[in-house]
Amino acid sequence: MTKPVIAVIGGGLMGAGIAQTFVSAGHRVWVHEPFDDVRATVVERIAAGLKQVGDDPAAVDLVAVTSDLATAVGQARFVTEAAPEKRELKREIFSRLVELAPPDAILASNSSVMPIGSIVDGLPTAERMVGTHWWNPAVLIPLVEVIQGEQTSDATVAATMELLASVGKKPAHVKKDVPGFVANRLQHALWREAIAMVADGICDARTVDDCVKNSFGLRLAVLGPLENADLVGLDLTLDIHRTIIPELDRSSGPNSLLKERVAAGALGFKTGEGFQQWTPEQQAALRETLVRHLVRHREDKGREHEG
Repeated sequence: MTKPVIAVIGGGLMGAGIAQTFVSAGHRVWVHEPFDDVRATVVERIAAGLKQVGDDPAAVDLVAVTSDLATAVGQARFVTEAAPEKRELKREIFSRLVELAPPDAILASNSSVMPIGSIVDGLPTAERMVGTHWWNPAVLIPLVEVIQGEQTSDATVAATMELLASVGKKPAHVKKDVPGFVANRLQHALWREAIAMVADGICDARTVDDCVKNSFGLRLAVLGPLENADLVGLDLTLDIHRTIIPELDRSSGPNSLLKERVAAGALGFKTGEGFQQWTPEQQAALRETLVRHLVRHREDKGREHEG
């Protein structure tokens, strides 16, 4: 059976990673990228990505790159937009996709926090439009959240989840179209408390990270927070919450420490300083450690599946 053609709108970090995922699974992929300098490196970056994770390098031959949107989406059965997190830009892309993509193609938006409803509001055929949240690196993180907007049909959600599962992803159906979806709401709740503890002088940034990586962080891959609550008992969980919940940060906006760091130009890896100091060598080592960890995880899951 011929696999459906995929179109990816945007050839940056996430777009290239999404394209790599689909070509690794044998799909023909068109990548639309309007900027010459980015477009010129898409195939090279996908080829390097295939090599890095040990996938068949010949899969890169399934990628075609174009600056013409009509060419990219003309034969696609599934179109995913991977443009920057700017609502008006995404709305403009979707309005063009309605005109140019096949009328039965699913139109997906990749966003970290933006509700799909705010992107497609007022556009025709919204029943075939769905939110997706791929995680970086797209090739190695299994989760893709599938967000059902108020107008998204059940059939669109089901087909999207089926396609994602077929390329090795773990799709999660998000039934309410809220900012941040599921995983980012959890992640940034943790970040809020982590930043608040540093701001309050409870500990420094490195201590926060060491505490997470050497305690509950080790369990999270196999024991989710609600599984953990059931494991220890909801009565104990309730007793703990009565003491700790009143003490947690309740700020309704970004912490002043974060705003001060950004105002001072301390942006993290890109400037060599964020909550901690980062040399180029330290940055490269951490990135390599992360990739090795995720590749091992994927290989272990593959062996479990084969077994």
